[in-house]
Order: sequence, then C-alpha cells, then structure tokens
Amino acid sequence: MKNWEKNMRQVVPYVPGEQPDEPDMIKLNTNENPYPPAPEVQEALKNLRADSLRLYPDCTAGALVHALAQYHGLSDDQVFVGVGSDEVLALSFLTFFNSKKPILFPDVTYSFYKVWAELFQVPYECPALNEDFEIEPGDYKKENGGVIFPNPNAPTGVVLPLEQIEEIIRSNPDVVVIVDEAYVDFGAVSALPLLDKYDNLLIVRTFSKSRAMAGMRIGYAMGNPKLLQYLSDVKYSFNSYTMDQTALVLGVEALKNEAYFQETLQKINDTREWTKEQLAALGFIFKDSKTNFVFAAHPDYSGEELFKALRAAHIYVRRFAGERVKEYLRITIGTREEMECLVRFLRKYTGSSK
Repeated sequence: MKNWEKNMRQVVPYVPGEQPDEPDMIKLNTNENPYPPAPEVQEALKNLRADSLRLYPDCTAGALVHALAQYHGLSDDQVFVGVGSDEVLALSFLTFFNSKKPILFPDVTYSFYKVWAELFQVPYECPALNEDFEIEPGDYKKENGGVIFPNPNAPTGVVLPLEQIEEIIRSNPDVVVIVDEAYVDFGAVSALPLLDKYDNLLIVRTFSKSRAMAGMRIGYAMGNPKLLQYLSDVKYSFNSYTMDQTALVLGVEALKNEAYFQETLQKINDTREWTKEQLAALGFIFKDSKTNFVFAAHPDYSGEELFKALRAAHIYVRRFAGERVKEYLRITIGTREEMECLVRFLRKYTGSSK
C-alpha cells in the first residue's frame, strides 16, 4: 500500500442493478415502472427551453416543494426534496445519525443502508427478520442511535402494519425514525397520518417507482419543520443546487394527473396479482408482495440456476448474494405481455404443464 493510501476512506460500494441494452430483452431487474410518465410530463418536456439551462435552478426547489405539500396536505416547510430518495436518505444519515449508539435496520433490507452507515462511520446493528421475512417491532425497542426501515420492505416486499410502525416510533422518542416508503403506492398503508403525532418521524419517498421517473432522480422527505431545517442545513453545506431545472419542472407536472397515476398503479397491481398466481402454480414460494416486484424462490431449482437461465434468454431479474436470500429472485412487475413471456419461459424450464 502506498503511503497516501493509508488515509483513504475505504468502503464496499452499493452495487446498482444492471442496465443492459438489448433490443429483445425483458428487463425486470431494477423495479422500474413499465409505463411512461404522465402525459403532462411528456408535454412539458417538449416545451423546455434550452436557453434556460444557462441559469442555475431554484436552490429551494420551491415550486416542487409546494406542489408536493399541496398533494399531501402538508405545509411547504414539511417537505424536503433531493436527487432521488438515495440522496435524501444519504443526507438523512449524515444529519440525524450522529450518536455513538448503533442505528438499527433489518438484516434483509435495502443494501444501501449499510453502505451509508460505513461511509459516514455510523455504528449499526441489523435485527434479523423473522422466518416470514417480517420485522419484529420488539427488536427495535433497545437503546439505539436511530432507526430506519422500508415499508414495504425491499427486497422482500413484505408490509409492516401501521400499528406496528407506530409501536416502533413510540418506543424511540429520543431518536429519529425514518420510514422509507419507496414502494408504498403499490398497496401499503402510509405512515403519513403519524406525522402530526411524532416529531421524530421522517418519511422518504421517490418518483422512481410509482411515478415512472427513475431517469429524473427525484426524491423527497416529509417531517416536522424543525427536522427538515436540520436536513436543509446539511444539504446547503454540501451542495446548494441539488435539483436540476428539468427535474423541478417535470416533477411538478407529474403530480397533476391523479387519474393517470391511479390507472397505471392499478395495471401494475393487477399484473402483480396475476403473476403471483402463475408463479404459485409453477411451485414458486414467496411472501405476499404489495410492491411492484415479487421476491420468489423455487424449491427444486437454485436461485443461481434460475437467474442464469433467465439471463441466457435475455430476461433480466435481480439476485442477491446474502445467505438468507441467495435462493430468491426479485422479479419486477412489467407489462402483462412481459410477465406472460416470463411465465412461459419458467413453465417450459420447470417442465410444468400448468
């Protein structure tokens, strides 16, 4: 090792989902929305003026913050926006998790949590999900420096009921509790009703899944004004202009057409339920999912074998290496046609006549 390397901060980075580019592929590996953004987004994109790009964007993201506040029935000072929920979450780690006590998050969850904890040198513990891949609220009642978990959880897709979320928040009045609601729009109950009751609750969401705007990188947090002021102070100490002009304009437009939003959610949810029925008939096992993916395993085939077979057929799904999850595949819900292709392949591969 070179002398200058001794002072480097070394971390094991997050590994994002593969982004293949093949004309005949079926891409079900990164939980992207299979449908386009709202028509208003597409129309606004046509009308953007290139000349405006010479100017800095609004560093307060005021128009988007206001639109989100109105949409959720909040005041503007209860909303914070950032470049995807990943930036919002990373800034939250940096802002709120500064105790010498370990923060808590599940052993099977969004793998970026561990990366941020190690990057920012935050001590952490990972209570194990139970045999049904469920969070046990009792595991989050010990002394800690903060709590974070997704609801629904990823990659399992399992929902934690609202009363159990409140149990965790109520048991941790002296630390910040972050509920990551990246997938909440697909059928889970949001923790939003708890915001007025608990000033230590932060809820984080994204436009990447349900709003079909993963390419725009828009995320946001909701909480009490004092909590968000601390978050904003850290943001402005890091980068004042985190949101670009295009994202700010299109983010506002994405919130205008509720009918289209609900229509695409319903199509994804209907396709998910159909896919679950087909996978169960083929012998796959999985917990009920209220997300835009299914986390499934087959007792007769290893996760690695199925992953490689699907990949060879240009069907991309996600597989994780952890001991508890290595036999599972996380399968994004695509269009009905894409899922029919997946099922046909699996039916043929497993030799099922069902």
